[in-house]
Amino acid sequence: MHPAYSIIFFTTSSGLGYGLAAMLGLGLLDPSSAWVKFAHLLALALISGGLLASTFHLGNPQRAWRALSQWRSSWLSREGVLAIGTYLPLCIAAWFALFQGRHLPLVGLLGTAGAIATVYCTSMIYASLRSIQAWNTPLTSACYLLFAGAGGSLLAAFVAACAGQANWHLALIAILLLAAAWAARIQWRKRLSMAPLSTPESATGLGHLGEVRLFERPHTNENYLTREMGFRVARKHAEKLLRLALVAGGAIPVLLLLLSLLLGQGAAAAVLALAVLSHALGVLVERWLFFAEARHAVMNYYGG
Repeated sequence: MHPAYSIIFFTTSSGLGYGLAAMLGLGLLDPSSAWVKFAHLLALALISGGLLASTFHLGNPQRAWRALSQWRSSWLSREGVLAIGTYLPLCIAAWFALFQGRHLPLVGLLGTAGAIATVYCTSMIYASLRSIQAWNTPLTSACYLLFAGAGGSLLAAFVAACAGQANWHLALIAILLLAAAWAARIQWRKRLSMAPLSTPESATGLGHLGEVRLFERPHTNENYLTREMGFRVARKHAEKLLRLALVAGGAIPVLLLLLSLLLGQGAAAAVLALAVLSHALGVLVERWLFFAEARHAVMNYYGG
């Protein structure tokens, strides 16, 4: 699949935003702190920026609102409806934190539930596609949810360090979620080496006659399908990029989280800022690979 930069940014930014919003909704940070007030605004900014970026992938962005009408059958529509609905508790929570320094437990839990549900719907846009075998697994949803939680808890640990609050519990949560996220991602990648369910024989319905070989391509030039569905990345490059993503998005943040527990407030905040940046870079590379390594069944008709 062709990696669309707008979708890569959308899934990365909104995942971090919803992860941070979920942590704030659980009341793990003191809402009277200026840094925690800033965290509420940061979560909303990351979510809004990601959702806005997602419209750039549409042929007619001005018609994006029409996607909301198909919520009964479309995961994309459900994601949009939930994203809009989740704004209400998140904005209410941000308002009370900003102007009254209070955390509302019920509103916070609604925001956390909405954030989790929205990320799940985002993941199901891909996990529900049977035409892309690697995506069509519960591991896809597990990866999206775990990465959102890991990034959100990492951001929450950074905010707590800046605010001078105890952050060892947030650091522990972040380490556990980072380990779980990358373990799920590595397990997910094993699906790429599975025997394909869709083959030229099954795609053409001629398998009963024997092996099907491409005699001539349907098109002499590239078209939309070959551009969007036929993108391929060399395996050796994919391996290098995966190692980069694993180190930047997992190993370095974990080491920096452990280091932050041994440092004072100022140094810990600086170290955790580097951990957040490193993790974001790793997730960007991981999301690029998520699309670049996926194989669409339609390429059976093009000899792919």
